[in-house]
Amino acid sequence: MSQSFPTKIISTDPLRDSRLVREKLLVDGQLPQGLLRDEIDASWRRSIGHGLSCIDEEAVGLHLSNDLEVLLAQNRMLIDAATPELDYLIAQQGKAGLIILGNADATVLAVEGQTEYLKAFELRDLAPGSCWSEALRGTNAVGTAVVEGRPTLINCGEHYLDRLSRFSCTSVPIKNPQGQVIGVIDLTREGVLAQPQDSLATLMLAASNIEGRLFGAFYPEQIILAFHSRQQYLGSAWHGLLALSLDGEVLAANQQACDLLKLPRASLIGRRSQDFLGGRSGQFMSRLLQGTVSSVQTASGEFFFKALQVPRCAAMATPAAAPKAVAPKRLLLEELAGSNSRFARSLRMAQQGLAGGLPVLLLGETGTGKEVVARALHQASVRADKPFVAVNCAAIPEGLIESELFGYREGAFTGSRKGGMLGRLLQANGGTLFLDEIGDMPLSLQARLLRVLQERKVAPLGAGEELDIDVAVICATHRDLKQLVQEKSFREDLYYRVNGVSLRLPALRERDDIDGLIATVLSKLGASHIGIDQALGELLAHYDWPGNIRQLEMVLRAALAMREGAETELGVEHLTDSLLDDLTASCRQPCSRIRENELELIRSSLERHHGNVSAAADSLGISRATLYRKLKQFRA
Repeated sequence: MSQSFPTKIISTDPLRDSRLVREKLLVDGQLPQGLLRDEIDASWRRSIGHGLSCIDEEAVGLHLSNDLEVLLAQNRMLIDAATPELDYLIAQQGKAGLIILGNADATVLAVEGQTEYLKAFELRDLAPGSCWSEALRGTNAVGTAVVEGRPTLINCGEHYLDRLSRFSCTSVPIKNPQGQVIGVIDLTREGVLAQPQDSLATLMLAASNIEGRLFGAFYPEQIILAFHSRQQYLGSAWHGLLALSLDGEVLAANQQACDLLKLPRASLIGRRSQDFLGGRSGQFMSRLLQGTVSSVQTASGEFFFKALQVPRCAAMATPAAAPKAVAPKRLLLEELAGSNSRFARSLRMAQQGLAGGLPVLLLGETGTGKEVVARALHQASVRADKPFVAVNCAAIPEGLIESELFGYREGAFTGSRKGGMLGRLLQANGGTLFLDEIGDMPLSLQARLLRVLQERKVAPLGAGEELDIDVAVICATHRDLKQLVQEKSFREDLYYRVNGVSLRLPALRERDDIDGLIATVLSKLGASHIGIDQALGELLAHYDWPGNIRQLEMVLRAALAMREGAETELGVEHLTDSLLDDLTASCRQPCSRIRENELELIRSSLERHHGNVSAAADSLGISRATLYRKLKQFRA
């Protein structure tokens, strides 16, 4: 993506210049110096060397392929990879000109857009199967881009053939994973190109997307690794791509990878990926095969990386040098409801709704696990291998949330990053977008979000064009959206747009399966072998839990930290004084049983230590002052 057109200024009147050149060429038989841009001059001289006349009339002929079906079959991989980009270009640029796809020989594979040009301007030889190599047609964007191997602009008047003088063309070569030109994509318009850089950027983005698809097609049984110095660019046309063997050897690299690593392609091929992305071989490959985004510090700075493709055999195999680390267990959707049949039914309905393209709205108090449920719904969907992007609408400053969601192009506003930023909506393309605390989204931004959800198109700040997106949408809030609609602080039309399937997450105090939840949380914390004694179990079961599951997790985390040695059971003695006070002070029912159990523990400890308060307190894991205070509370 770092390529650009040659910097020499394009003539303000290329038609006049080229007319003078043709006249001198026809009269003198020689090409005059200094009238054409350097790269156009070089191409014209090659055209003369091929024995071509710049006044071709019908002499060039059609040069159509004898068997179009065979030609298309031979180039099926390129056509399949290019089809989504052709569709996009036709929608965006098709009314203004022609979109052409050619192969490595500059033979046309597809011509779309304003095909009326072909009849109106007698371009019968611009059709699928016709060859537009420089050797046959002289200077033209398709053929010259293949020869030069770089983006090419042929402005109005600069084509070698006089009959093409009315057209301006921009072409970008498409390269295979080895860096060889495999095709070319071209945009042809009538008249002078006023802003050629716009066409260049559009076509380079399209070519990069095509090249990304070709990596998977060329290496279906290998690992495809994407990396970039900015995490938000993973999954974009700007990321570096490496094709890796199962032991980490680099088989191919795209140009972006070479640019990011500041190494030529020849220096990358054959080396181990971890040589320049850091880390030991086994550890690096193990992290890569997990399929999640990881980061690594290198001599060139920090890089974020992710495997876009992992063959089944690689996913099932463990690298020889990889440590036997236990990955955190992914919470399954059916495990979230525990024994709560009503909640389980609601989860199933949410899953079915999401599968049917409906947005899901999660309602519940803070800490009830809305993001956990959202991730589980994503993992249970057909989009499980695509991105899950979470945005907390309440945590991003109001002035930044628009750029975070929609992204922006370079120079969109003062202080914007060089190169712009890919917004969260585009990061989630193909996957799931989770908008947490949507009730706190600024009213001014709700209209833009509504349009995105209706049209499924995103326009980054500072960009004129809209980009298609395909996302599943899950929203969450702890607020009463109906009340916010009545108060005019939440748009009614947006409320109905996000409320496809509504799912209320029960508060922890409303659930009767706390034992199962405790076991789930302990497993999540890597302590599935740890149990809870009866006294602590009753204390946890009768607490009001204003912070819900998030608070439960913190209590268990703190208790686990207080264990000593090989203890495999948590009790009241593993709670800090402040936690114990909080848990006993706020119960949904009288805490007499809890107090009795705690008093019995204290009495037993005092008896065992013959009334020695210090020793009893030590055995209980509390201070002498706390023990005296609790005895005083019990006597009250």
